[in-house]
Amino acid sequence: MTKILGLTGGIGSGKTAVSKMFNALDVPVYNADQAAKILMQSSKDLKHKIKQLLGEDAYKQNQLNKVFISEKIFNNKALLTQINALVHPEVALDFNSWLSMQTSVYVVKELAILFETAAEDQFDYILTVTAPEALRIQRIIERDHTPLAKIKAVMSNQLQDSEKTAKSDFVILNIDLDSTNKQVYEIHNRINKELSDF
Repeated sequence: MTKILGLTGGIGSGKTAVSKMFNALDVPVYNADQAAKILMQSSKDLKHKIKQLLGEDAYKQNQLNKVFISEKIFNNKALLTQINALVHPEVALDFNSWLSMQTSVYVVKELAILFETAAEDQFDYILTVTAPEALRIQRIIERDHTPLAKIKAVMSNQLQDSEKTAKSDFVILNIDLDSTNKQVYEIHNRINKELSDF
């Protein structure tokens, strides 16, 4: 049976860069955040529920209004919890469908809020990607030109790295890409060795 490595980390930590490194080693990767955005756009049922929760402005010209939604939820934890409760079951179904088609020894499921949604039991292994907060903020500003206040709001909705790493099987400190690549390779080899020993 295919094992699942949950890959998580705070905003700007470099989860997607790490995912790409696993993918380069022929490990299938499922990006839960990307899947959520696709499902929020493509699922009529989910669209209807989101409009009921947030109003018609959640969609603009039939497209997901990301700016409106992020402004609504990031300063309102109750609303964030409610929208997660709508989206996450849909993503879980989509992931299970994807997983049933995989034949590799293990797969990676990348998701930002693994611990925040108490999803630890869904994984055989958990990897947390970390980086110093100042570097994370710099990356986000350079990548998305996001205002500092908004970055801080997102960070405040995510657990501290120390809490995540304490609950993880593996931790990658992602400062230098060459070093990160080596860490990914070591984790990949450890998982493969462990699973081949069974």
